[in-house]
Amino acid sequence: MQLIAEIAQAHDGSLGILHSYIDALAEAGVDVVKFQTHIAEAESSAHEPFRVNFSYEDATRYDYWERMGFTEAQWREIKAHCDAAGVEFMSSCFSQAAIDRMERIGMARYKIGSGEVTNFLLLEKIARTGKPVILSSGMSSLAELDAAVAFVQGFGNDLTVLQCTTAYPTPPERVGLNVMAVLRERYPGVKVGLSEHTAKVATGLAAAALGADVLEFHAVFDRRMFGPDAASSLTIDEVRQLVEGVKDITTMLAHPVDKTDNTIYAGLKAIFEKSLAVSKDLPAGHVLTFDDLEAKKPAGHGVSARDFKSVLGRKLKRGLARYDFLTAEDLEASRRDL
Repeated sequence: MQLIAEIAQAHDGSLGILHSYIDALAEAGVDVVKFQTHIAEAESSAHEPFRVNFSYEDATRYDYWERMGFTEAQWREIKAHCDAAGVEFMSSCFSQAAIDRMERIGMARYKIGSGEVTNFLLLEKIARTGKPVILSSGMSSLAELDAAVAFVQGFGNDLTVLQCTTAYPTPPERVGLNVMAVLRERYPGVKVGLSEHTAKVATGLAAAALGADVLEFHAVFDRRMFGPDAASSLTIDEVRQLVEGVKDITTMLAHPVDKTDNTIYAGLKAIFEKSLAVSKDLPAGHVLTFDDLEAKKPAGHGVSARDFKSVLGRKLKRGLARYDFLTAEDLEASRRDL
């Protein structure tokens, strides 16, 4: 399972904060650090409203995108830092110009946000690169997703489709873990995963347990920070917990246990399993009943506790003291009807 940590706008336009995220997330163990490439004049206009009216310094959404942008030289430095830190650089593109920029700096594959699923101009621009594509399904109906998947597959690109709910943060009842199975059945041979905004480690662990190929989540230093995605992000410490949990789950799924074979427990079974004993002093000739019996460790010191019914109604050949083990030699051969 591949883990994609999205910084998105958590850097708030600061290169220093952005680079500190790369180091923190690489140390936490993610596979990919993802950004968003916004070129305001190419993707937006003064008519675009804020999704969340959060900003104290940007009069319009266009102003915000402009403040969030970086130059091509800065993007090259960002990618070089990711390379040096041992994580894959990825950035979602929201315009043709952004794709051209990412192509020039050598991005390996593309993530298409759910708001772009019906933007076939952008889909074709990306598909023409021939590079792998990750498609998020957040705002899409299955019919819209079918069209986008068929379109991208027509170019032959390697494709991954992610279940996503466009809600920040997403409540548990809207995550839609079941949709991953729907996507896997609907698009044979396509990798499937989850892009989530719950700010809960449990969500990613659940996706891993269900066999997701890819998990994408937002990351932030602290959920109290400024920005539209902070409340729906995992903190760095939570990312570290997620990475550890996903590794454990991946190991568990890769090593199925054969419950028909318990030979590895032979030694433990000899210690923990029990032999029959008598629960009270009993004289020779006593006919054993259920209330006369106890089970004591270890196994192999008398009749097995699993076979207790075989001794009921049988006479003792000799007297036994309370909690003595009960062996086959202590019993008469015939069983009396009670």
